[in-house]
Order: sequence, then C-alpha cells, then structure tokens
Amino acid sequence: MKPNIIYVFLMVLFLASCGNRNNEDLSVAYREAEMEELLVSEEAMNEVIENIASPIEVASMLNDLEVPFSVTYLSNPENMSSYSTSYEMAFNLGALSSDLGYLNMYNKTGTAINYLSTINRLTEALEVGQFFDFVKMKRLATSENNLDSLLFTSINSFNRMDKYLQNTDRSNLSALMVSGVWIEGFYLATQVYEKSEIEQVRDVIGEQKLILNDLLIILNNYKSIEYFQDIIADYEKLKKHFDNVKITYEIDEPETVEIDGMLMVVQAEYSTIEMSDETLDSIIRVTEEIRDKHLNI
Repeated sequence: MKPNIIYVFLMVLFLASCGNRNNEDLSVAYREAEMEELLVSEEAMNEVIENIASPIEVASMLNDLEVPFSVTYLSNPENMSSYSTSYEMAFNLGALSSDLGYLNMYNKTGTAINYLSTINRLTEALEVGQFFDFVKMKRLATSENNLDSLLFTSINSFNRMDKYLQNTDRSNLSALMVSGVWIEGFYLATQVYEKSEIEQVRDVIGEQKLILNDLLIILNNYKSIEYFQDIIADYEKLKKHFDNVKITYEIDEPETVEIDGMLMVVQAEYSTIEMSDETLDSIIRVTEEIRDKHLNI
C-alpha cells in the first residue's frame, strides 16, 4: 500500500503512477466511447495529456531505488532512420525522449549524443526544431558537471514542442508523442521489474491500467486515421490484460502540513494494487511486443 503520486508533466522522460484527477470519470468516458463515436474537446484532451505522464518520474524513481543502469533497456536510435511519415516520427520522438531522460538521470551523457542526433533530425522533420537547441544540448551532454542544466533544457524543449503542436492544430502528433513516451517508459519499468522484482516497481506497472485508459481516450479521437488504428488495436490488446488488475483506494486521516510557510490540510489517499504473477507476466510480454513492433526493433 502506498501514497498516490501527483502527476507533473515535465516532457523529457517516463511515466507517472496514480494521478490527482477523477480516474473513474475518465474510465466511464472510455466505456461510452466503445459504443459511439468519441469526440473529445481540445481542452479536455490537453488536460488528459498533461495528466498522463512525466517522462522523467520512473527514471528518477529507479535511480532513487539504486536500480543499476542498463543500456539494454533502450531503443536503438539508428533503427529510426527509415521512418518517413509525421505519425511515425512523432511516436518515435516520444520514445527517444524517454530514453534520453533515462540516460540523463543516470548521468550517461556521453551515450546520449546518439539519441540527441536522432531527436534533432526528427524535430527538424516535424518542424519543431526551433524548440530543440541541438548544439547547446550536445555541449551540455559532453560535460559531467551540467546534468541539471541538461535535464532542464531537455524538459523545457519537449514541453514547448508539445504545446506548439497542440496550438498549431497538430494535436494528433502531440498525442503520438505522449503515446511514445508512455510505451517506452512502461517497457523500461517492466524490464527493470523482471530483473529486480522490486515491489514498488510492480505497483507502478499495475497503476498503468489507469494511464492506458486515458491514452485510449485520446487516441480514439483520431481513430479515422489508419496509423492510429494500428496503435489503438495494440493498446487495446494490452488493455485486455490489464482488465485483471484491481486498484482500490483508501482515504486516510487528513494531515496538517507546512507548505511554503503556510499550514495546509492535506487529504492522504492510498492505493492497493492486486495483480497476479500470471497477469503481470502477460502484461510484460505484450508490452515488449508492442514496443518492439512500433520502434522497429
């Protein structure tokens, strides 16, 4: 049993656990969408996207848990040179941002150069290169003393790209970026659990049931596009395995805490994840299949 983590949308790597929003309402919206055409307003979509994932949180959690770094978890940026459509490039840009954040969090900045180069190519092709200062980030990556600056610059760059895509009527590409961030970050969590069996990582995996529901709300808004149909079909396949995961909540007594010099009453909420080993194993296997398929691995 553990406290919920409030989502913070930083946009440079990985996913979050339980968010500070009404997940039940989102699940209802998704179930209704199975029976009729789904139309989600831009405002609602933006809110869901901002609540879906911080692409740095899992990397930070693993680092705090002293989970050893492994380059085998990452995608190969060279495999992404053959992508030609904006949909493919947006999805893979999100995945690469997850990998970059993982490398940065573990201070593997030298290895990050290859990822920066591919990210630079993708951002230029998607006409968001003005938000990605490749020269500056490459310089920061080659200095061991600039980790904080590199993280901040990366976060700021991807956040600005996402907002720009939404503001220029390309929210479909923004949705794909977030989907790419999520699947790569989730894959990382599953691979780490297989080797470590850390209970906290297991809980994060189970909590992705809620995140996946939210993602499908967004993706179904573009289900008339062929590329989205393929992504949706694969994520729906994964969702079926999550149906066996049960998440329950318990409200604890409110606590008075000091925040920025002010006393505030905070309501603590705890979640419990019920997930069998068989269900977990199936989720890990299907996640790997989907990730490898869409990242050309």
